[in-house]
Parts: sequence; C-alpha cells; structure tokens
Amino acid sequence: MYLSLVVPCFNEEHGLQRFHDALVAALSERVRDYEVILVDDGSTDRTLREARRLAAANPRFRYVSLSRNFGKEPAMLCGLRHALGDRVALLDADLQHPPELLRRMLPLLDSGYDQVVACRTRSGERRWRSLPARAYYRAARRLTGVRMPDGAGDFRVLSRRAVEAVLSLPEHHRFSKGLFAWIGFDTAYVSFRDAPRRSGRSKWTFGALVDHGIDGLTSFSAKPLRISLHLGALLACAAGARIARATAKAIVDGSRTSVCGALLVGVGGLQLCFLGVLGEYVGRSYSEAKRRPHYLVKELSPDVAAHRPRPVERVP
Repeated sequence: MYLSLVVPCFNEEHGLQRFHDALVAALSERVRDYEVILVDDGSTDRTLREARRLAAANPRFRYVSLSRNFGKEPAMLCGLRHALGDRVALLDADLQHPPELLRRMLPLLDSGYDQVVACRTRSGERRWRSLPARAYYRAARRLTGVRMPDGAGDFRVLSRRAVEAVLSLPEHHRFSKGLFAWIGFDTAYVSFRDAPRRSGRSKWTFGALVDHGIDGLTSFSAKPLRISLHLGALLACAAGARIARATAKAIVDGSRTSVCGALLVGVGGLQLCFLGVLGEYVGRSYSEAKRRPHYLVKELSPDVAAHRPRPVERVP
C-alpha cells in the first residue's frame, strides 16, 4: 500500500526541516512506500526554498507552490488532487499534529475503516477557548446534520475511495471538516493532545477563526436561513401580542404605554442580522456562479508535474 501525506504550508521556513525529521522517524518502522506533498500556500518567507531543498535531498518529498495565499482549504484540495497513494493523510507542518500518531491511525485504516480522524482533547485548554469551540461544534452538528465530534479537525487518514468522494464534490466554498463528515463511510476516531508549537506562530487569529466558522455553517447548510425565518415569525407574534396588550390596557383604564422605541430597536436589529445571513448566501451563490478555480499553481516539483492524475488549476 502506498501512502500520500498532504501538508499545507504557510510561512513554515523555520519548521520544515524539523517536520521532515519527525515525519521520517515516525514512518521509518511502519511505512516503506510513501510520498510527502508540501503545498506552499503563497508563503511570504522562504518556505518554497526549503521545500525545494527537501525535495532535492529526499526523493519522497515533493512540493506544489500556489501563486498566492488562497487559504488552507484550497491548499488541502490541491494536495488531495496530486496525491497518488491508496491512503492519504492530512496533517500540518507545525508538528502540533504529531506524526507519531500515524502509527495508531494507519492500522485502523488497514482494518477496514475509510477514515481515521484525530480528535484533539481539550484537557488543560483555557475555558475562554474551549467553551466557544464546544458550542461551535454543537451548533455545526445541529445545522449541518452530520456528525462532527468536538475536536475533530483536518488531521486524518483517508482511503482512496474516500478521497475520490471528496474530490467529486463540486462546490467552490469548501468546508472540509463538513465534507469529510458528509461523505460518510466507516470512520474511526483517535484522541490526542496538541503538541506545543515548535516554531512560528499560529496563522489563525480570532477573527480568522470566526470567519472560518461562519463560512463553514453558511456554505454547508441552508438552516441559518430557516432559523432567520422562524425567529422573524416569532418576533412578529411577540410584537403583535405586545401591541394588543398595550391597546387593551389603553381601552380599559386609559393608560398609555409606549412600546414603539423598544420594538423599533428590536425589529431593526433582527432585520440587520437576517440581512447579513441572506447576504452571506447571496455572496456565496455569486462566487459559485463565477466558477473561478480554487487555486492557481505557480510551480511544481518535477516528479509531481510528471505524474498528474487529473487536470491542475495552473497559471498559464
């Protein structure tokens, strides 16, 4: 069996050699035939130079360089399209996804599972970070209707048919965690704790995480629109009841109760929220209609260019 490892990279020049050494050590006893595809997602440092150096020094390492920073989702898609293996692993280059965990994951795939997902435990994590994450996964499960366990990320190993199923999905705005869950197939879960970051810093700011969460929910499910409709109807009923009560009270005892200000503020705020949700869906429909490529390739290592299994979105 041939294993492909897809590794999205963005500004990882100082960590790639360390990642190379850790990965080779982790696979040396378990896997003989494998390739590592480093996807340089438009890095602004010398990540591409490091990828070239590793590919020249180790024939198992290959690289694809994108024309700019398209984001992790397109970078993962690019790597999956170039992966030739019967099994494909996705992991990060910063070593927070410990390569040695693959020793536990690969036997599960060999036993018949099509996906083996690494789930991060939250023991020792700060509450300000763990509580929103748990709430998000709970909301995602309810809104998408698919199983996404708390802590399940992109670190996983897939069978070839699972990879082909993911690649067959045509949407432009991709939420990979949701797509991996949507395709189904037999899935096993392995718990792990995030290793300390060895170099660099996280590229995920709080704002980027919020945007990614919104992208995931709105690109994967229409339920937020339905929730907006239900909340709007509920607000209309509540406003009608409040106005009827104030009118009845004025008729009975002549008292006057002003409700206009509160109603205007409440209705106006909800309308803005609903318009925002609607705008997200309209924007996504517009992007899907344009059918732009997910990414553009600037440079391929020679062996990747010689073994392209499917059309590549490439700069002319």
